[in-house]
Amino acid sequence: MRVLVGWDNESEAELIQLYLGVDENEVTVTTGKTKFLEQAFSDKPFDIILMVTEMPDSDGAFEVFTKLKRFRPETPIVGACHAPDMYRIVRFMTAGMRAYILRDPGGDFMFMLNATLESTLKSVRDEQEQKLAERLREEIESVRRLQESVIPADLQAPEGYDIAARYEPSQIKVIGGRPVTMAGGDYYDVFNLDDHNMVMLVGDASGHGMKAAMSIMTMHTLVRMIRAQQYKDTAAFVAEVNNQLCQQSVVNEEGGFITLLYVILRLDRHDIQWTSAGHPVPLMQSLVTGEVEQIGPDDAGGLPLGIMPDVEYETYTTPIPEHSRLLLYTDGLEEAFPEGRSGEHHQFGRDGVIRTLKETYKLPAKDALQALLDASSAFTEGSGRHDDTSLVVLDRL
Repeated sequence: MRVLVGWDNESEAELIQLYLGVDENEVTVTTGKTKFLEQAFSDKPFDIILMVTEMPDSDGAFEVFTKLKRFRPETPIVGACHAPDMYRIVRFMTAGMRAYILRDPGGDFMFMLNATLESTLKSVRDEQEQKLAERLREEIESVRRLQESVIPADLQAPEGYDIAARYEPSQIKVIGGRPVTMAGGDYYDVFNLDDHNMVMLVGDASGHGMKAAMSIMTMHTLVRMIRAQQYKDTAAFVAEVNNQLCQQSVVNEEGGFITLLYVILRLDRHDIQWTSAGHPVPLMQSLVTGEVEQIGPDDAGGLPLGIMPDVEYETYTTPIPEHSRLLLYTDGLEEAFPEGRSGEHHQFGRDGVIRTLKETYKLPAKDALQALLDASSAFTEGSGRHDDTSLVVLDRL
């Protein structure tokens, strides 16, 4: 603790230097207004200031105090006054003095100086951390709202299909005693290319927070810009997105990348053409039997986006039978785990996803989606998912 003391009694000043100079405190004790102001207005850093409120009188001390508040607005100031002058301390406290000490004739107050200054400094720092936390909360919230503004709210299912989708941010950090809904790097989009083709995609930027959110928004902008171009297959489209993202420092700096699953539902053929860039492979479920299977090999996902240009990706084609359900999702669903449980780290996993699908195959798409989110969240035993999560559920009726 770096302390500046402005005192009016030399013998007491020596004792104050002794009592405060413990626990590796750096203490500068001055006597008289001039020397005090020289130190106060120097470039030397101080964590807290202790000053008498009668130096040389109450009015003079208040003038010094107001100057200090302007010059060192973040440094807490503690006053010291004799008991008969305690009523004068009111205007100091009103003007921003953090605390005061009563000077008794026997000097016993000195025994309380160190504890008083430490508790005052801790209180101030706690308040500053709270203010910083609130500003951080506001910034996170503004980025999160911007991110969510690009996620479609109303989905129109093609004839003969039902569709539901959801993005849920992680909510695990606690600042100021309240949970924070984090800005994140998950994303989904659904849009029509033409009367016969509908695009569904889910993406996940590495990391968390503002950088991940801005990476996803960059990808969203690129997808919407180049979607009108004619590509023969999904792999060509994903390769173009990758080449564009490799030029975006907001994505790839510090080793950042984005995984993407890009799917085109071809309504005239009732199949999907899809390409994965490092993303979990979709699941297909029979709505007659409830059985679930992965629609592609485990190694179907190519290199994530933004790592290197000119990557070749694979195009897969999968039929969508009548009475079947297709699930696209980000890994936040699988990777949910209970925080604080001792022993082996255990995730909700692919098994949890498949189990929940089997339990809900008779439910509509929106209810099955909600059940997946609920089951994954419940698996964390109240700690919440540590990653944001996006899901798209498509039913062929």
